[in-house]
Amino acid sequence: MARTTSTTQAPPVLRTDYQKAVAAYWDTHQQDPVNLLLGDVDGLYHHHYGVGEFDPSVLDGDVRTREARIIRELHRLETAQAELLLDRLGDIAPDARLLDAGSGRGGTSLMAHGRFGCRVDGVTISEYQVGFANAAAAAREVDDRVRFHFRNMLDTGFGTGSFRGAWTNETTMYVDVDELYGELSRLLDHGGRYVCVTGCSNDVTGGRSKAVSRIDEHYTCNIHPRSAYFKAMAAHGLVPIDVVDLTAATIPYWQLRAKSPVATGIEEAFLTAYGEGSFHYLLIAADRV
Repeated sequence: MARTTSTTQAPPVLRTDYQKAVAAYWDTHQQDPVNLLLGDVDGLYHHHYGVGEFDPSVLDGDVRTREARIIRELHRLETAQAELLLDRLGDIAPDARLLDAGSGRGGTSLMAHGRFGCRVDGVTISEYQVGFANAAAAAREVDDRVRFHFRNMLDTGFGTGSFRGAWTNETTMYVDVDELYGELSRLLDHGGRYVCVTGCSNDVTGGRSKAVSRIDEHYTCNIHPRSAYFKAMAAHGLVPIDVVDLTAATIPYWQLRAKSPVATGIEEAFLTAYGEGSFHYLLIAADRV
């Protein structure tokens, strides 16, 4: 009798219609000037916002170079945000491994390797972003240590306890945080560090805010209330050890972006939501226990 063998097929990366819609959004926004023009400054391409006061002098002087000055300043602010996130990872040894969950075009992953010298894996459901980020790693000749994968952050396929640190940088609004933190808790070894930077709604007023709803609609996302993060972390052995409200620190970025050549019209919604207190910009660092 012939011997039969069975194989287990890997689950699809895009598991729901919503995930397919999110992936299509990012796959079709390949030429978005907000990310590309800023990344062209130094080859670090981000998919997040910035923190810190901007230099008002960029708005003055020769009008022929004004737009370039603003672009450089916006990029400085978004890079400062990534540096702030990496600061909260703590001491990372060169032989450690880090996970960038929702890695975009790879800017923060490349910065992490540059700082720590460690291995970094990024995952995203956008095939375009995977190709772009891997090309950026190859251009910097670090593709043997920094790699990007077409995988779902809710089911990465990586080994249990295989990462010393992980982060999500403005990506949690695309997923169920309870499911996400179950996966990140599995991936982190005991004592490992998770850092989250995200926009989140005020539990009392955020759900009724037209500005928050406008942000959701613009980015095809689902902004979570602030409390959802702490409930999900507690359920999965992630203990917050540092919580920083970055709302005041990010407002200058949006004020400058509203005056920039890459303004998209969503700036007013962010400034309104932050100003009325219905929306917060939060950093949470948590340890896996």
